[in-house]
Amino acid sequence: MLILGIESSCDETGIALYDTERGLLAHALHSQIAMHAEYGGVVPELASRDHIRRALPLIRQVLARAGCELANIDAIAYTEGPGLAGALLVGAGIANALGVALGVPVLGVHHLEGHLLSALIADTPPQFPFVALLVSGGHTQLMQVNNVGRYITLGDTLDDAAGEAFDKTAQLLGLGYPGGAALSVLAQTGDPQRFKLPRPMLHSGDLNFSFSGLKTAVLTLTQKHPNPADRADIAAAFQLAMADVLTAKSLAALKQTRSRRLVVAGGVGANRQLREALNAGVSKLGGTVFFPRLEFCTDNGAMIAFAGAMRLVHGGRAAGAFTVRPRWDLQEIPAPSYNHPGSVIA
Repeated sequence: MLILGIESSCDETGIALYDTERGLLAHALHSQIAMHAEYGGVVPELASRDHIRRALPLIRQVLARAGCELANIDAIAYTEGPGLAGALLVGAGIANALGVALGVPVLGVHHLEGHLLSALIADTPPQFPFVALLVSGGHTQLMQVNNVGRYITLGDTLDDAAGEAFDKTAQLLGLGYPGGAALSVLAQTGDPQRFKLPRPMLHSGDLNFSFSGLKTAVLTLTQKHPNPADRADIAAAFQLAMADVLTAKSLAALKQTRSRRLVVAGGVGANRQLREALNAGVSKLGGTVFFPRLEFCTDNGAMIAFAGAMRLVHGGRAAGAFTVRPRWDLQEIPAPSYNHPGSVIA
């Protein structure tokens, strides 16, 4: 089956073609970061309008790269939610219009399921079951992933997500929006031991997260040390605190589930210090960490095409109505039926 994937949940327009026999054929992504940076954050109306401008040209581009025609498409997967309502409607509208025109099924995909399964696109994917650390701009969760559509939430953030904490800390340091990547670069030149920052909920006894206190501690620190020369040390201290918490909770999740496979998904998963800490910690447990390719850490069409393909191949059904879900709990999505040979990935 040849699946067209459309991602438009926030500020990136992602398009991809995934073939269930040949793998990922082509993908393309347009980021709106430069447009939103002027406003210090995502402007929903501007995001929606830009998706309208970009989606069809990107679809043509991906088809050309893959050497395919619209008539070759067997199904279309789009991000149904969660995300910005207007942005989601653009992807849903294009997907359903193409589905009707081509006479092919259209499947709504949960954005976070796309992230959870993104590591499976690799040449050496992890086997089920595994623990997943999902660290994106809006979500920080630990999940037990038993198979496609079979997820158990082990821990969640009680306030800010890790990506939000990175961006807000970057703004406090005058690094602009979005500043997570810039903060990581600045931290490389700093001394992470100079300033002591809290590790929220490190010893809470559960797998939940909280980063609002860490963000407040950074605010207090920047007020006490306003000299620009101190910024690198503050950034390094913040990054170390974040890596310590995320690593400790991930290792605890592996021990709790008796798993030795950890998948890290989402934009924060591209952070080098976090990767090094997780690799070192999981290695001591005799396990392995799996990361998506860097280009698939952030929002992208490939993960939506792949998740849609897995849903269809493993007994999932196409959407029965034109829907978007700006708020959508991952636990609400149904598991595939697994009712035919080869439906369970081992």
